[in-house]
Amino acid sequence: MGAPDIIKQHLIDPEICIRCNTCEDTCPIDAITHDDRNYVVKAEVCNGCNACLSPCPTGAIDNWRTMLRGQAYPIDAQLLWDALPPEVPLPEGEIDAIARIAEDSKTPAAAVQAVEASRHTSPKAPWSAAHPYVNLHGMRAPVTATVAGNYRLTADDASSDIHHLVLDFGNQFFPVLEGQAIGIVPPGVDASGKPHYIRMYSVASPRDGERPGYNNLALTVKRVDQDHDGLPVRGVASNFLCDLAKGDAVQVVGPFGNTFLMPNHREASVMMICTGTGSAPMRAMTERMRRNIANFDGRRLLFFGARNQRELPYFGPLLKLPKDFLDIHFAFSRDPEVPRRYVQDAIREAGAQAAALLADPHGYVYICGLKGMEEGVLAAFADVCAAAGQSWPDLEATLRAEGRLHIETY
Repeated sequence: MGAPDIIKQHLIDPEICIRCNTCEDTCPIDAITHDDRNYVVKAEVCNGCNACLSPCPTGAIDNWRTMLRGQAYPIDAQLLWDALPPEVPLPEGEIDAIARIAEDSKTPAAAVQAVEASRHTSPKAPWSAAHPYVNLHGMRAPVTATVAGNYRLTADDASSDIHHLVLDFGNQFFPVLEGQAIGIVPPGVDASGKPHYIRMYSVASPRDGERPGYNNLALTVKRVDQDHDGLPVRGVASNFLCDLAKGDAVQVVGPFGNTFLMPNHREASVMMICTGTGSAPMRAMTERMRRNIANFDGRRLLFFGARNQRELPYFGPLLKLPKDFLDIHFAFSRDPEVPRRYVQDAIREAGAQAAALLADPHGYVYICGLKGMEEGVLAAFADVCAAAGQSWPDLEATLRAEGRLHIETY
C-alpha cells in the first residue's frame, strides 16, 4: 500500500502576525511571501525545516495543519484570511496508514521523511517557568500606556543614546514575565501613507513591575540614527520612544513570547550573555532574583559586552550588586584603557565557571543581542567544554531538548 499524500501545511496566524518580516528574511528556500495584508507560506515550497520559527517574536509563524496535499490552502486564499481556519479532520484511516508506513523497515527514505515532516516541535520554556500570557492585545485593539519616566542610561558623551522607559498601564490587565516582549505602535504613517509596522522591545523589568506593586514595566531603547553601514537614518519607533515625556501616551500590543522565560525552581543557575540593549531581559531576570533572593540558591553568571563603559546600559547599578549574587564579566571592544575583547573572549577567560554551569543539570543559558555575537559565543562554549573534557555538541543537544538554551539575536 502506498503512502497517503498527506502534508503538515505550515500557516501563519494573521491575527497575531505583526509583519516584522523576520520569517521571510530567515527562510532559506523562499517559501514565505506577503502582500499588504498577510504573510503566507507556499505549501509546495516549504520543507518543514523550521528555520523561521525561532526568530518570530509573536509565535504567529508556529501553526500547522495536517491535511491531504490536494486540499492544501493556496496562497490566494491565505492572503485574504483575517484568522486561521479551523482544524479539518483527516479521512478515517489515514493517520493509521502513516503509522504503519513509518514502522515498515522497507519504506523508502522519502516516505519516512514525509512522515517526519508531519511532526513539529517548538523551542521549550524552562520546566519551572511561570505560565505566560500572550497576545492579549492585538493590532486591531492596542492598549494605551502612559509614560511614567524616561531616563537616559548612557553617558552624555557616549555615541549611543540609550533610554530606560517606564510605561504605566493603570487599571488595564497587561501581565508580563521576564523574557517577554511588547509591541510598540508608532504614530503616523510611512512614506507610502500606510500605518507604521509595530516594533518589538524586550521587557526590562520583573513581573511585579519596575516599581513593585504598580502596573508598570520598563523598556531599554536605543535611539537609531544610523544604519548598519553608518549612513544617517531616523528610526521611527526608537526616536518616538526616546523623545517621549512623562504623561505621554503610547499604543502597546502583546505581550509576546512563551519560551525565552526564566526558571523559577530554587536550584536553577543562570548564565546570561548580552550586548547593548540585549541587556533588557537579563536585567528583568536579575532583578526578579534579587527581589526574591531567598528563593534562589543557584549561581548567576553575566557576560556583558559594549564598546566601552560609557556605552553600557545599567553600568552603575550593576557594579553595586555583590559578586556572590551576580558574577559579572564585562567585555569592551573599543575602550582605549583596556585591551579589546568581546563576550566570547570573556567566556573563554572564565572557562571553568562557564563549563561548570553548562554541565549543571540545573543550568540555563540566555543569549541576547546582535546576531553577529551568536556564532562566537557558541564557539566559545565548544572551547571551554573541550578544555573541561566535555562534549559541547552533546551538551548543546541536551540543553535545547530540555529548554535550557535560549537565544534571541537580531
